[in-house]
Amino acid sequence: MHDERNDADGLSIESWLVSGGRDRTPGAPLNVPLVPASNFILGERRAYARDDGTPTWEALEEIVGGMEGGESVAFASGMAAIAAVFEQLPAGALVLLPDDCYQGVSGLAAAGEARGRWTVRKIAVADTAAWIAGSLDADLIWLESPSNPLLSVADVRAICAAPRKTSAIVGVDNTFATPLNQQPLRLGAEVSMLSATKFIGGHSDLLGGVVTVRDARLAAALRHTRELTGATPGVMEAFLAVRGVRTLALRLERAQRSAGMLAERLAAHPEVTVTRYPGLASHPTHAVAREQLKGFGTIISFDVRGGAEAADLVCTKVRLIHHATSLGAVESTMERRAGIPGQEHLPPSLLRLSVGIENAEDLWRDLDQALRG
Repeated sequence: MHDERNDADGLSIESWLVSGGRDRTPGAPLNVPLVPASNFILGERRAYARDDGTPTWEALEEIVGGMEGGESVAFASGMAAIAAVFEQLPAGALVLLPDDCYQGVSGLAAAGEARGRWTVRKIAVADTAAWIAGSLDADLIWLESPSNPLLSVADVRAICAAPRKTSAIVGVDNTFATPLNQQPLRLGAEVSMLSATKFIGGHSDLLGGVVTVRDARLAAALRHTRELTGATPGVMEAFLAVRGVRTLALRLERAQRSAGMLAERLAAHPEVTVTRYPGLASHPTHAVAREQLKGFGTIISFDVRGGAEAADLVCTKVRLIHHATSLGAVESTMERRAGIPGQEHLPPSLLRLSVGIENAEDLWRDLDQALRG
């Protein structure tokens, strides 16, 4: 992996994941406890959980903030986190979105545009010149890199360096890369967002989202939005996310190594017409990915010969890989994305594969037998 230093105490991120967010007071529990409290005895700073937080989700914020190099605010889901960022926009704002965008974000943006709250302009992820030109007038430049599910990598550094209004926000959905592979705040973004449902939790058992920023005023505004909308993380979800994130570096390293091997073999498979993985030299944004990412991730998308019906059949034939949505967990999952409402524009036979921590050769045998029918 890599040895980038954590801002708070000089540790590598890998060590910070294990040591961060803990109370080192003698007699304190070694692990972050689950604190199921909605209210607290008055007299100190903490009175009501929705307003003042809980020790459990504050531990998650400390860990993620240390990884991302900023101040983190935890939310009930990734979409709640993104919605809170959109809530900071003035009336009549201009929003730039990638053309390959998570359908939840596209739906949120479209709903706000229909109510006259903002105007949306979509730009191809790899069209850096268009992003730079659009940034002059935009209030929110929202990047998703690598994108979902075409895995295009935006030139985040160049886009963040472009002239823009002083009030403009550059936000990066860093879910696919994780802070181990990409540091949006260090590349110049104001906001980095993680769906904690995915790699942070890592076990398909929680919903959560975290926004990290460097501006204390923006962090306070996001917390105020969380308080007003009630988009607070559940204490059990925060507890599970803290427990899950401790092993993020190990899980990512193993799954990423397997994904690279599987992508190369899928690219040569006779039943696969297109393989998308930023680590492949054939990928359209491979050069940017090699420059910007410390690792190429665990997600692969590929098109199956024979169209939608053939792709659906592959999903029913896998035995080790799970036919399920979402990603970033210990188990490998796969689904046909064009079959999901809002994703009909995608290639009909595109399968998105999230590689887990299973044995790589077992995963390949499972894919190969399913593809060959």
